[in-house]
Amino acid sequence: MKFVFFANTDWYLYNFRLATALQLKARGDEVVMLSPPGEFGARFAAHDIRWITLPMDRASLNPAREAWTLNALVRVLKTERPDLLHNFTVKCAVYGALAARIAGVPAVVNAVAGMGYVFTSDRPKARALRPIVRVLMRGTLGSGQTRLILQNPDDADAFVSSRLVPPRMIRVIRSSGVDTRRFRPAEAATADRRPLRVLLAARLVWEKGIREFADAAALLKAQGRQIEFLLAGMPDPGNPRSVGREHVERWQQQGLVRWLGHVDDMPALLLGVDVMALPSYYREGVPRSLLEGAACGLALVTTDLPGCREIVARHGIDGLHATPRDPESLATLLASLDDDRDLLRTLGDNARRNAVAQFDERRVIADTLAVYAELLGAPHLHPATP
Repeated sequence: MKFVFFANTDWYLYNFRLATALQLKARGDEVVMLSPPGEFGARFAAHDIRWITLPMDRASLNPAREAWTLNALVRVLKTERPDLLHNFTVKCAVYGALAARIAGVPAVVNAVAGMGYVFTSDRPKARALRPIVRVLMRGTLGSGQTRLILQNPDDADAFVSSRLVPPRMIRVIRSSGVDTRRFRPAEAATADRRPLRVLLAARLVWEKGIREFADAAALLKAQGRQIEFLLAGMPDPGNPRSVGREHVERWQQQGLVRWLGHVDDMPALLLGVDVMALPSYYREGVPRSLLEGAACGLALVTTDLPGCREIVARHGIDGLHATPRDPESLATLLASLDDDRDLLRTLGDNARRNAVAQFDERRVIADTLAVYAELLGAPHLHPATP
């Protein structure tokens, strides 16, 4: 069988969906990656996976350009003739589902991790787009031989209550998973003998709590605390709410954060970190950075909002909940971990157990292949769940 994975960046496909593609290849299936041009696509060749580029601007609202993109997508699907198209993110899901219908693709899976900018932002542009996107989603995501994969029950409830997709077509698979064999705790704890190291790893968009992270660093620095704040990630030019490079560089010049930019080897970085922070204040899917931090046995500090609460469900047990948009709350929690290294270790140990039990990527891949099998009637796609 042939599968096409379609996303708005090659970075996403390489970092989050390569393992699934390799599982399919191991079963004798063909997988083709489809995305706009980028720096990561060439890496698929090392895994004997084809990558096709699509001239798509994920931030574009130009009707002529969007029609041209849709036509190009239809041409690719007619040429490749996949048995199943798997779309990722809202825009790719809408375009992919529509193009698949025109091209005659037998089965479509749409994966939406979080509600996205249009549904989470209060900016006028987002509010204006919201009813249009709702109509498009209602007309494409809930018809034909399709399934919608969401990452948390809150999003499932939102899609059903908005009548965007019938409940029978929704499957909840909690996260894209994490390789708990690759992401492991450090062999020996060293946090007792050095300043606390706190990492925020994410796309640099404001809703991830980037400003709150920097403001918390300023508050703790003013208190004389020696806590190291690390920021990993790059601005996202395709997102209207991207943090400008000038903001991050200014925070670094002020000695508030150390900006690492894009990090290829996250497991190596996490071996020297104590806390993974994500003070996000919008609807996440299930944040990958929290999963990776949990798998490495880091204490997690996030917010009690959809997606984040899937990983940190119990404040004080498997992590800590900061108040959204409140740097003082975040600073207070980080100070408590700086003072109580026993709590730091306990939260990290519990996070690791949770990651292994619930979010191991082998389990997530098995659940994803089960959705494929449901649509295609293919018994070989039913691997044993670890």
